[in-house]
Amino acid sequence: MDARTRGTETPIFDARLTPHRSLSRRGFRTLMIATGLASTVLSVPFYLMGAWPIVGFLGLDVALLYFAFKANFRAARAYEDFRLTYFELLFARVSAAGLRREWRFAPTWVRLERVDHEEFGLQRLSLINRGQRWDIAKFLGPDQKAEFAGEFTRALAEARRGPRYSD
Repeated sequence: MDARTRGTETPIFDARLTPHRSLSRRGFRTLMIATGLASTVLSVPFYLMGAWPIVGFLGLDVALLYFAFKANFRAARAYEDFRLTYFELLFARVSAAGLRREWRFAPTWVRLERVDHEEFGLQRLSLINRGQRWDIAKFLGPDQKAEFAGEFTRALAEARRGPRYSD
């Protein structure tokens, strides 16, 4: 493979979009310890007064919080990959369960559609190819979607111009 061919196969754009999670594993552990301790401290007086059912409800709150965060962390395993070369766009969506679906497109026929709201910013991004639509970056906020859309649009324009073989 010569240098010219290798240059056309290197990605112009390569990105992985993942859902944002504001709480790390360490933060989760700290939160659960603090919540468990607070629940225990609050439940002791009720237990001593004979209102023992309250202890169960306080424990149930801690358990529900734990399971809610576990479900949140499980959902955070989902992501989307974009790899754009001069001749191909590879779009892959991986679910939280690990199921991977891939689509391949010729960059010439792909269009990025934006739905903007004047008050709330960029609301939806879609890849359009020959009449079909794939909503992308659903888990990003408006600012992150706008940043991604700008970079991806520039890369698509470069891919459409094609590779340059001369220096």
